[in-house]
Amino acid sequence: MKKTRLTLGLVIVLILSMMVSGCGSNNAATSNNKPDAPADTAKPAETAVPDKVVEMDIGFSEAPGRGHHQMAMKFAELVAQKSNGSIKINIFPGSQLGGDVKMIQSVRSGTQSFTITNTGNIASFLKEFQIFDAPYLFDDLDQANKILSGPVGRKFLDMLENNGIVGLGWLSATERNVFSNKPINTADDLKGLKLRVLQAPGHIKSYEALSTQPTPMAYAEIYLSLQQGVIDGADTAPDQFLSEKFYEVTKYYNMTKVHYLPIFLTVSKIQFDKLNPNQQTAIKDAAKEALASNVVEYKNFYNAALEEIKKKGVTIVNTDMESMKKKSAAAVDAIVKGTPNGQQLLDDIMAAKK
Repeated sequence: MKKTRLTLGLVIVLILSMMVSGCGSNNAATSNNKPDAPADTAKPAETAVPDKVVEMDIGFSEAPGRGHHQMAMKFAELVAQKSNGSIKINIFPGSQLGGDVKMIQSVRSGTQSFTITNTGNIASFLKEFQIFDAPYLFDDLDQANKILSGPVGRKFLDMLENNGIVGLGWLSATERNVFSNKPINTADDLKGLKLRVLQAPGHIKSYEALSTQPTPMAYAEIYLSLQQGVIDGADTAPDQFLSEKFYEVTKYYNMTKVHYLPIFLTVSKIQFDKLNPNQQTAIKDAAKEALASNVVEYKNFYNAALEEIKKKGVTIVNTDMESMKKKSAAAVDAIVKGTPNGQQLLDDIMAAKK
């Protein structure tokens, strides 16, 4: 009996020992196989995709492939990058969205996002911009760009907001010179010439003071009118003279430098205000970068165009500046008087030259 009990006790002890050993083994396995960061829960990094892409349009009158188009392409690329793909800008060169005046109206009403325009087009409803029509307001291209990129230029851009437009910054100004079939050595050589000039009041007054006959005409009609003798000449920048092939119908490109035309990039205030702060910042930063690049690139276009004009057989004439400035001075006085706060605006520009 005692022997049976002893055997039974040994069996029980053995079973309990095996159970304890088994539990210890299971706990060790669980501890050893537990990872700090399980491999099956790790996920690769993902690129953020915007919930909704905002599409915006930029339109301008200059032909495809030229300075404004190149600036617009760079701007659109930078906006896409800086907005993380949340803004896409569609580009419409060559007046596809209408003429300059129509595009400005569309931007103001919010039916068009961006446009590139000049101060002459804005002066029709914001008279302060007429001051830029004054002849010989700037001494040269570099000075014009420097002043426009500073406090004076910012002051004019800030005027736009009450008219439904946000001014994003200035492209390079363009130097406008008279091209004709007679050389313009002094101001007296302009007397009686029929010239197509920008249809801004100040530009017309400037050329009237120089004793020409400013002739209203669409830009697209200049080539044929020169060919047929309807006009004696016109004024434009060197790169435009070259791209429009005016060298085929005129003999002289005269460095009269009457106007340095300011050009700027704008966005509809209605559309801009609908964007979130990050998108607004992306547009402003992209504009600053693209516009600075345009100023540098335009100077290269300008110099290259003058060299190419010579190669086309056109004579470049260095017109006497003193005679031009003296004869056009009366127009400066008239433009200043016809511009709201004209004298103060002129003084600001003169002060910025120092």
